[in-house]
Amino acid sequence: MSGTAEAKGAVEWLASAAPDPESCRWEWERNPLGVTLLPAGRLWDVLIVSAELGHPALDVLTCCLDRPGPVLADFGDARLGFFVPPGTASRWLGTGIRCAGHGTWIVVPYPGRVTGGTRWIVPPDGRGTLNDPVVLELAMHEAAARIADSGPGGG
Repeated sequence: MSGTAEAKGAVEWLASAAPDPESCRWEWERNPLGVTLLPAGRLWDVLIVSAELGHPALDVLTCCLDRPGPVLADFGDARLGFFVPPGTASRWLGTGIRCAGHGTWIVVPYPGRVTGGTRWIVPPDGRGTLNDPVVLELAMHEAAARIADSGPGGG
């Protein structure tokens, strides 16, 4: 799938999470920041982790998979948000990880456009591919182990 077709598919997929997809697309097109609020818990949940853990975990995922599911970085890259299947947030047990599920809203940038704040590190593929929570958890454990090994007294 070409980048343009993928971005168009990503826009359609993300907008379908909105209560009114047509209104969402209209608002998104006109928002000068290139972002919109979308509800979590319908098509996806988001696990939000610090950049210190998120970037190494994404590196592990990228080594293990052809392509991870969608990943956002917030303004200033302080936190990363991994899109996971709906319901994951209510079951996730992890220290220092915020979960956005049913009843929460996420600032989502328009795929394929540069915005001044929140940005896609891994944009949606337009087919609804998400990060597998089990694989993501293993990637986070591996990333945490690497961080611990490279810290004071580590390898």
